Amino acid sequence: MELPKFLIADNSELEDILFVVHTQYPRFILNVLNDEMHWLEEFNKEDEAILKSESHSLMEAAFNFYDKEMDKLE
Repeated sequence: MELPKFLIADNSELEDILFVVHTQYPRFILNVLNDEMHWLEEFNKEDEAILKSESHSLMEAAFNFYDKEMDKLE
């Protein structure tokens, strides 16, 4: 089974916060309340340079997914 590229997640202990989970490499969890990204991968020095350049587009794609999903709920 192939997972969707993005998932929306929440937690009852963090009632006011929603997360977007990116399930493909590089995997991360984005807190949509404060834009904080938590990487689920270990990176070496070369990867970190590439990651810095790609993190903006990854975050933008995650927020686009989130906005589309929230629009569907309205």
